[in-house]
Amino acid sequence: MKRVRVVVVGAGVVGFSTAVCIAEALPFCSVTLLADEFSPNTTSDGAAGILFATEFPDIPLEKQKRWFADSFDHLLAVAQSQHSPEAGVMLSSGWQIFKEVPANKKPFWSESVIGFRFMTDRELKRFPDHKFGQAFTTIKCECSSYLPWLEKRFRRAGGLVEQRKISSLEELSNSYDIIVNCSGLGAKALVGDDKVYPVRGQVLKVEAPWLQHFIRDSDGKTYIYPGIHSVTVGGTRQEDDWRLQVDEGDTESILMRGGRLEPSLSKAKVLSKWVGLRPSRRNPRVERELVELQGRRVPVVHNYGHGGWGVTLAWGTGLDALGLVRQCLHEMPLQAKL
Repeated sequence: MKRVRVVVVGAGVVGFSTAVCIAEALPFCSVTLLADEFSPNTTSDGAAGILFATEFPDIPLEKQKRWFADSFDHLLAVAQSQHSPEAGVMLSSGWQIFKEVPANKKPFWSESVIGFRFMTDRELKRFPDHKFGQAFTTIKCECSSYLPWLEKRFRRAGGLVEQRKISSLEELSNSYDIIVNCSGLGAKALVGDDKVYPVRGQVLKVEAPWLQHFIRDSDGKTYIYPGIHSVTVGGTRQEDDWRLQVDEGDTESILMRGGRLEPSLSKAKVLSKWVGLRPSRRNPRVERELVELQGRRVPVVHNYGHGGWGVTLAWGTGLDALGLVRQCLHEMPLQAKL
């Protein structure tokens, strides 16, 4: 019986998470990961990588809860293992603050994080412009360490890695039996998805070892996330903005807004400035289809469009993508497996 050939396109956190899920669960498959860019040159590398989520409008809430819980449990196990330093995964405690009291004070992910509670009036005094806050412990996953660690794990499971630019699925149709599309923003060109669009994010890495707790303004634009080697300060959310150059006006705005929440940032040394384009979509696309490629119908599993929530949801949607690959295998004609 010949091995079923699976290819995963994309080497960001969604691509590598999905590839590891498939390679470890299906050892009878030959799994190859293809991408034109790898760490440290992926969008995931610059992500703050802290786990909480937004609510997508058209996906059942139970599914979103499962995606979050699966990702959280996976990364919590890493954070509590000997792999934590190498993988760049750590526990992180802090606050999310709101200028107005939200309609939903307890978000769907509050059951998965650790010690979720509302902030006290005493805690909120520190943020006079804000009326409500949530305190909890979550996970910070630093992809500049996590992606190389996932790649090692993928190779240990027998996975193959190839650096190559793919312009169309047709290029893959003769070499692989199942295509898994984790191409992020690249899906716009690769599969003609006009629903995916960039949201430009600019962040700073600063040296501020005295900061131990994260602070996130609920607007998602202003945040301070202490990490293992530096503190990530952000940010911007600029829709349909393809600029990859650092904007010094944004740098000044980030430092000013961050300084309002944490005055000691004025003493922090800026180590680096980074820009990335989040692969955003109204809803992430996690589904399968049969695509006519060079005269044969090839199963394609899609897993992309996570926006700024790639690290948060990657393992959960990766497990769903694995389930879709299993369905493809089950429905494959017997001769394709022989």
